Amino acid sequence: MFSTLSQLALPLLHALDPERAHELTLRALEAGLYPHAEGLDDTRLAQSVMGITFANPLGLAAGFDKDARVPRAFIDMGCGFAEVGTLTPLAQRGNARPRVFRSLDDHAVINALGFPNDGQRAALTRLARRSRARSGVIGINIGANKDSRDRIGDYVAGVEAFAGVADYLTINISSPNTPGLRDLHGVELLDELLERVMTAREEAAQEGRTPPLVVKLSPDMAPADLPETVHCLERRGIDAIMVANTTLTRDGLRDRDFSGQKGGLSGRPVFERSTAMLARVFALTEGRMQLIGVGGIDSGETAIAKIEAGASLIQLYTGLVFEGPPLIGAIKTAICGHLSQNGFQSVGQMVGRRAQEWSDKYEDAT
Repeated sequence: MFSTLSQLALPLLHALDPERAHELTLRALEAGLYPHAEGLDDTRLAQSVMGITFANPLGLAAGFDKDARVPRAFIDMGCGFAEVGTLTPLAQRGNARPRVFRSLDDHAVINALGFPNDGQRAALTRLARRSRARSGVIGINIGANKDSRDRIGDYVAGVEAFAGVADYLTINISSPNTPGLRDLHGVELLDELLERVMTAREEAAQEGRTPPLVVKLSPDMAPADLPETVHCLERRGIDAIMVANTTLTRDGLRDRDFSGQKGGLSGRPVFERSTAMLARVFALTEGRMQLIGVGGIDSGETAIAKIEAGASLIQLYTGLVFEGPPLIGAIKTAICGHLSQNGFQSVGQMVGRRAQEWSDKYEDAT
């Protein structure tokens, strides 16, 4: 019944301004108006990543639940985890509207949001009330305020604020909508950032709080710069790498009015680019680093491809905008079918088995 209702609701939501549709969706989730997954996940979907047990590899990407209002809803709907944020130390409105654009023709979204959120304190209050035993794995995505004089200090503040409530923390240096933020990909600044956030985590660890740290990369990095950045992350002992955020490129878009909008592009057109980059990171680390794949997942087929390119975990956002909650169950069913067809005993056996094939596409995709 809920599946049918969600499919009926999608055209109505698509007729609204994207930000209004998003807020209405959040309110519906807060009210409990969403489908609950039936039964337990197939045990073959479970795996340990970053020392955390995930019931399945499918999660909600940051950006949907910026203020940690509804992470439990996505666990209830069948996700193995949910990531909230991006959260900054101080509340901020983000960039001027209109700042979100949707293309049904391209199955894509462009956003120029600029980290609008209510700040870390408001989210911390919500998250502190949750029961970890009941709410599943929750990641917290942290960023820097637009007008911050010490952006690295903002990430340190995020680690200090959320170390006690996060199952893992994502360091988001890859949004294209905060001017200068992507400069932190440069190895000198990146090394300083990692040193300071790792020190903050060590201090938190003295109180028994040691959340894994993930760094989220931009898909717009020059291919020649990727090896040095990845090796810096590996040398510093980051627990996982997330590939990738939205792109400023407009390759392959058919909707001309849409393609002219400013902001980061997500959805179906970024699948090839982000998946090839993911596979290159897998190859650079020779499979030693656990990866989280994001970008263009809107079907069982694309989810399987992302895992086989090297992702231990995968995340959805724009795919849900166009396919709705049934996509969650459809992806898990497809993965289970793929496991049976290939005689695999666990989803971990799929990870990276076609990484070389995808990695070979990286230069052409960028």
